[in-house]
Amino acid sequence: MDEMTIKDGVENVQLLPAIYDDYGGVVVELTEHMDPTVFLTRLKTSMSQWTLQGKKGVWIKLPIHLVNLVETAVKILLVQEKNGRWRGANAWKIPTGIVEMGEDISEGVIREVKEETGIDTEFVEVLAFRQWHKVFFGKSDLFFVCMMRRLSSDIKIQELEIEAAQWMPLEEYAALPYVEKESLMWYTSELCKAKVDKGYSGFSPQPVTSFFSDKPSHIYLNTRDLN
Repeated sequence: MDEMTIKDGVENVQLLPAIYDDYGGVVVELTEHMDPTVFLTRLKTSMSQWTLQGKKGVWIKLPIHLVNLVETAVKILLVQEKNGRWRGANAWKIPTGIVEMGEDISEGVIREVKEETGIDTEFVEVLAFRQWHKVFFGKSDLFFVCMMRRLSSDIKIQELEIEAAQWMPLEEYAALPYVEKESLMWYTSELCKAKVDKGYSGFSPQPVTSFFSDKPSHIYLNTRDLN
């Protein structure tokens, strides 16, 4: 497929060079230097065009000398909830849920993301956690911010609880007014940016044994800096 241009307002915006694969997807392989702002404009225009064409996924290949474009291509999966404090606010937030009895954190987040958005994921690590007291039934609560690796692309929302779901560029999410005001959302966006920009390392599960129990268990730790 050759490069194309489409009309966007009063300017012609060139689509990113792409090849359609045999599985309903699009493969973009960039080789030449490009300004990040230009890349973002062309990426958004291209994504809109490919969505209209019913493409199921987009794979972007960036060589090391184009690493400055990586952050622009990073997106975060967000939902709008039908219930809770954000009901009717048209506010985007990360998918959340409750870990079930006897369920590991890594298993619970995979299940919750799948249930709410239909997206298959692989657990990567815990980026951070928050402790909150006297919440549900007067009990304490632990809230874990986790990083996942996407394994599928097609969103299928859980209509009982979720109003909408979408992939949003990280910088666009971070700039939302309520994200800047809500400290938990702000820290979440900052953690994502630190992961992309600085290689921030969170906590990954490692199996452990105990003298007191033969049941499987995990310790979550920073494996990158562990000697």
